Amino acid sequence: MSRDLTTLFDPKSVAIIGATDDTSKYGNWIAIRALRGARPVHLVNPRRSTVLGRPTVPDLRTLGEPVDLAVIAVNASRFEDAVDDALVAGVTALVGISAGLGEAGAEGRIRQERLAERIRGAGASLLGPNCLGVLDHTTGLELTSNDLPAGRVALISQSGNIALEIAELGADHGVGFSRFASLGNQADLEVADLVEACALHEGTDAIAVYAEDFRDGRRFIAAATEAARLGKPVVLLAVGRGSASARGAASHTGAMVSSGVVVEAACRAAGVELVSTPTQLVHLLQGLALPRTVRGRAVAVFADGGGQASVASDCVEDAGMAVEEFSSTLRVAVAADLPPAAGLSNPVDVAGGGEQDIGCFPRVLATLTGSAEVDTVVMTGYFGGYGGYSPELGAGELEAAHRIAEVVGAGDKPVVVQTMNHRSAAADILRAARVPVYRSIEDAVWTLRRIVARSVPAGAAPLPPAAAPLIDTGYMQARRVLAEAGLPFVEAVEVTSREQLLATSPALRYPLVLKALGDEHKSDRGGVVLGLPDAGAVLAAYDGLQVRLAPPAVSVEEMADLTGAVELIVGGRWDPRFGPVVLVGLGGVYTEVLRDVRCALGPLDAVAARRLLLDLRGAPLLTGARGRPPIDLDAAADVVACLSTFAAAHPEIAEIECNPVAAGPSGAVCLDARIVLADQQDPSAELKPEQKEQD
Repeated sequence: MSRDLTTLFDPKSVAIIGATDDTSKYGNWIAIRALRGARPVHLVNPRRSTVLGRPTVPDLRTLGEPVDLAVIAVNASRFEDAVDDALVAGVTALVGISAGLGEAGAEGRIRQERLAERIRGAGASLLGPNCLGVLDHTTGLELTSNDLPAGRVALISQSGNIALEIAELGADHGVGFSRFASLGNQADLEVADLVEACALHEGTDAIAVYAEDFRDGRRFIAAATEAARLGKPVVLLAVGRGSASARGAASHTGAMVSSGVVVEAACRAAGVELVSTPTQLVHLLQGLALPRTVRGRAVAVFADGGGQASVASDCVEDAGMAVEEFSSTLRVAVAADLPPAAGLSNPVDVAGGGEQDIGCFPRVLATLTGSAEVDTVVMTGYFGGYGGYSPELGAGELEAAHRIAEVVGAGDKPVVVQTMNHRSAAADILRAARVPVYRSIEDAVWTLRRIVARSVPAGAAPLPPAAAPLIDTGYMQARRVLAEAGLPFVEAVEVTSREQLLATSPALRYPLVLKALGDEHKSDRGGVVLGLPDAGAVLAAYDGLQVRLAPPAVSVEEMADLTGAVELIVGGRWDPRFGPVVLVGLGGVYTEVLRDVRCALGPLDAVAARRLLLDLRGAPLLTGARGRPPIDLDAAADVVACLSTFAAAHPEIAEIECNPVAAGPSGAVCLDARIVLADQQDPSAELKPEQKEQD
């Protein structure tokens, strides 16, 4: 259930616990900004009668009037007392600036968890601790140590310095912020709470998030999916794709970082735009501010220089979009506003037309955006610099910028602008009208590609009820429980002696396969013997396994018909933040070599599983490349869906895998199975395609 954060972003009154005249402390910086606003601000300092020329109180209990929100900026040793004082005084929202709690080790985490429970029990909420504060430009609330430019993007950040870098980049690129919440240690309020609140905020058009730890990842997905449904896209800058960044995040916030593979899967489910740097985040926010969507991949390149027209066209096509030649009708319409030497076929090159008639830019742009042949326009070149030639041309350029803004605002197609004069007055006019402007063409086209690729998020499917926990997960037991769940396997029996082998193998259909059990890498060690045509061959193979490996048991299995089959890996793991994660890929002994895998949050239905399979680079092998018969995709998708549902009902499973799954033209069958429980797992294990048991 969503939490009411009204008093966090729009309190009637505020208290600064730890307010001080010491200009080196947060209690000073935040108090100064708090006093700029119109709401009552109470300064709390037991050692000073005045701070910043204003009277103080020693504590909130002696204040004698209600306070909605308290900012706590005291040493960690005094933090607990400050929380108690605020709760007794009836405060319902707390912002913990203080560091030295959950990020400071086991003892600090215990103190922090105890405090968070007390705060929630009192019906209050805590932002932080170890955070930079909170801000809401729409309500005039400034409780941060630094200024952020005003705008319509909500910024939620677990790192104070990353937030400040994003704010600086935003100021350079015309991106401002409606709200800012510094997550810090997320002792109480977590990223999902803030996304939910900002998605419902009328002053917010998009939500930017920097996160190192998602606490409840499924809640984050639900919140981000709902934000996208409300037209408020979420852009996420997340760390943990590399081991060093994950260590760094854990060291300074005490965060447990989900692997990059899992975060990517979560973002796909929720329609979250995942980026790698603060610069990418701000560039994408510019593009997402466009109040319209892209209907297709047909791009018109509109330039005031032949070189830039060619470079931009190459960038667009390299990004998977099309710069298609215009029809004669559109070429004639464009030519009406340009000199005879202009390029008209796409890209459009004004060929000096800007100096002769700066008004050609909005007129040509109106023609392009009004054409059914064009889905979006990339305008590239020198626009914004013409004022350097003459005052008259400069004035005309500003007028042209206003008219471009009107054209874009009146139309229904996105326009992305790249100009070497991106900090000009003309560029500022465009940005103010929510037309994204970039310094480099690669940034402009990268942003456009991301906008074109956006789709409606499906969200994450609900988890099924938990099943009875598994206890024994050996090879044969794993096969049995998965077969009972609906996964198809070939017939098999386990034997521990020659006598059992002789007694049971005649009931199976030849040819047979022998697998030495108890060896995770049995195929590499010669522990899998294929194609045994009769009882004599089976007995000889069994004796050979005993000599070479002396396995405690052997699985005797019917050999699947692999004619026209493609070997797949189907597996997954349980992520402590996001729950079940499903992996599919090209499998068999070359899984690790090919590394062609895709992941998604589980559970998946057959439709979603089919989409995941078709997203593989090797998907043409599944659909009939170079005369191969196509595999039964429905059967393969059923295997993925069935395994994902089983795994989702068993949170005690750390890893699960069927590799290979033989997917052929007439069905799919699992040829191996492996289940590892959480208490059996190597704590350093990652979700990646490793070479496991193979046939």
